[in-house]
Amino acid sequence: MATDRFFKDRFVPVITVLAAAVVLWYGFAVLMNGPVQRDMDERGGETPGLVTFVGKTLSQAKPIVPAPHQVAVNVFENTFLRKVTSNRSLVYHGWVTLSSTLLGFLMGTVLGILIAVGIVHLAVLDRSLMPWIIASQTVPILAVAPMVIVVLAAINITGIIPKAVISTYLSFFPVVVGMVTGLRSPEAMHLDLMRTYHASASETFWKLRVPASVPFLFTSMKVAVAASLVGAIVGELPTGAVAGIGSKLLAGAYYSQTIDMWAALVAGSVLAGLLVTVVGMVGRLVERGMGRRAA
Repeated sequence: MATDRFFKDRFVPVITVLAAAVVLWYGFAVLMNGPVQRDMDERGGETPGLVTFVGKTLSQAKPIVPAPHQVAVNVFENTFLRKVTSNRSLVYHGWVTLSSTLLGFLMGTVLGILIAVGIVHLAVLDRSLMPWIIASQTVPILAVAPMVIVVLAAINITGIIPKAVISTYLSFFPVVVGMVTGLRSPEAMHLDLMRTYHASASETFWKLRVPASVPFLFTSMKVAVAASLVGAIVGELPTGAVAGIGSKLLAGAYYSQTIDMWAALVAGSVLAGLLVTVVGMVGRLVERGMGRRAA
């Protein structure tokens, strides 16, 4: 019964949406690659039929929009048929990006929690700091990343740290918002009850506010880890990196290797999905350890 319910409520909708996306992808590929293929056929004096023409649009070496099967083959080859130390291996590039992502995510989470605790306990921080935190997220990351790279390079800080700082910039904000909401989530009657028991401010914080904030924290962390990955990839672009998913995107753009570019995007999406899943699993384990029942 539970298996049938899972299959009906989750698996079928996901597969349906995925199938529709693939169909639209194929159609878009034919539409975008068609003019180029038509020009190539005219230059070669060929007049292929519709089926042959569509097949050619989906098998170009450097298409404007690669077909799903071309991207799938590229991902498979560069993931499973390459040595992990190879410069063409998506596992290698994914690990380089993942390392800066995790460091930035860790720093962003710690920074976000500290700021949230300060905002909840100090009204002056709530009034003075929170507006600036919100305003910081209106600055495009593509404008911030080069400045961070240049400033840190000027003081001889290069490598993983600048990319991690950019990831931190994107990941701390959702943690701040989620943690502030969670710490303020206890109802007034619960706070009154703690005062009735003569609980100190620290006891109220650790025994009431922190447990109440855990679901909010892990929900925000799932957003933060995905944002951290985006920050790591963006951080690789201004540096002309030779490794990482960002470097694969740059190399693909330089040499018009659109299939490699799309494969790198797919790799990044898969990596983001895995990171979000892991954070969600850890969140459920923590909540279960705290005695919360599964819904």
